[in-house]
Amino acid sequence: MNVTKTPRSWLFVPGHSRRMMDKALGSGADVLILDLEDAVAPEAKADARATVAEFLQEVPTVPCYVRVNALTSGMTGADLKAIGSHAAGFVVPKCESTGDLDRFADHTGGAPVLAIAPETVRAVRALLTQDWSHPTLTGLAWGAEDLAADLGAVTKRGPDGRYLSPFAMARDAMLFAAKAAGVAAVDTVYVDTADTDGLLAEATASESIGFTAKMAIHPRQVPPIHAAFTPSPARVDWALKVVAALRDAGGGVAVVEGQMVDRPHLRQAEAILARGH
Repeated sequence: MNVTKTPRSWLFVPGHSRRMMDKALGSGADVLILDLEDAVAPEAKADARATVAEFLQEVPTVPCYVRVNALTSGMTGADLKAIGSHAAGFVVPKCESTGDLDRFADHTGGAPVLAIAPETVRAVRALLTQDWSHPTLTGLAWGAEDLAADLGAVTKRGPDGRYLSPFAMARDAMLFAAKAAGVAAVDTVYVDTADTDGLLAEATASESIGFTAKMAIHPRQVPPIHAAFTPSPARVDWALKVVAALRDAGGGVAVVEGQMVDRPHLRQAEAILARGH
């Protein structure tokens, strides 16, 4: 199944658990990420590949991406051989350049990719210095946990709950790289699955600066994420007015609700309508 509307939620599901995959279908998540990497112990990888492949062959009702093991792990080939062409796309972890995307595409024939880029220090540098446009890239995401390990950081957040400066910088770099490449910008997971209020606040803040979605690690996180990333009826109404007004004006400048609108507002309006689930 292909992804059509702009996804708001990407829910990780352990690849070794058919029960959890079946349950995730009813979570309401826009996309499931069937995980063959961090969620699966080394000795369980082969069984997880078989479980994910069987699940995908039954054509699930929700678009499913598969997170393969990192290109440096030596396991990516076995992951792809097992999955074949049944996934809607792939999540590539610890992606450090578009060269990694080229190598991955050589194995998949150009399947869609969500790249988790700033999980390493090298990737953060690449986000700041490289153009991440790539024919297979549908989105960029970031991973605070792996980045913390690569930095040797003891903590990621300050007393106020906000990300400390190295992590905030990596997050911002990923956002700019995604926007420059014209792809989705997906915020990292919120690890406290019981704190739905904190998740809602963080997701709302992410949406306000341009992120288009957020990853989740538990089905209960999907509703707060959707609440943050689903445009309100008032915003959808404004977007429809902008599109109509600029169309009638021939694409130049128009007035909507007493305010001048032009091409940047049209882009905002189109993005809102793309997320109007």
